[in-house]
Amino acid sequence: MERLEALEAFEELKQRLTHQRPAEWEAFPDIGLYMDQLVSYLPRQLIHYGEEPVLTSAMVNNYIKDGLLPRAEGKRYAQGHLAYLTAICMLKQVLSVKETNRLIAMGNQRKGSTQELYAYFCAQLDGALSETAQRLPEECAVEDLPRLALNLALRSYADRLACQRILDILAKTEPQPEKPEKKREKAGK
Repeated sequence: MERLEALEAFEELKQRLTHQRPAEWEAFPDIGLYMDQLVSYLPRQLIHYGEEPVLTSAMVNNYIKDGLLPRAEGKRYAQGHLAYLTAICMLKQVLSVKETNRLIAMGNQRKGSTQELYAYFCAQLDGALSETAQRLPEECAVEDLPRLALNLALRSYADRLACQRILDILAKTEPQPEKPEKKREKAGK
């Protein structure tokens, strides 16, 4: 990549971090989407680069099977499904499926509708993206990009480490399901 092209790509990244956000609840389609529509809709919700698919029908089915996502209503996915999948697709970039499931389950235990939880998620995402965009310098030479990338990677590592430890702490504070008692066998058998 040429130097000018690299700097233009860097500026485009900063612009996307500053301005691109997932659709708000009210902007979601108000009719249910079929699987193929759902899979084609979700990439618009995320900032992503590359050729890998953001979401496939197999992923959706696995999220349902793993309890991360409610089942479709008939064969259609509603606004709540779009909200969940937006969060899942972003969180899976930094958390395991198990950790993502735990975090979503904790959010669901709190009082509030899916719409309210999604609004909270979007507000937190906006803050995180804006903060990262502000950390990027106005002017940047190609030679500065490796150090900048290292700095961002280390911040990501530190944030992920703290997140995982907090999730572990929270898991220990949750009430554990009671194990069924084993029937005592009578003496002499």
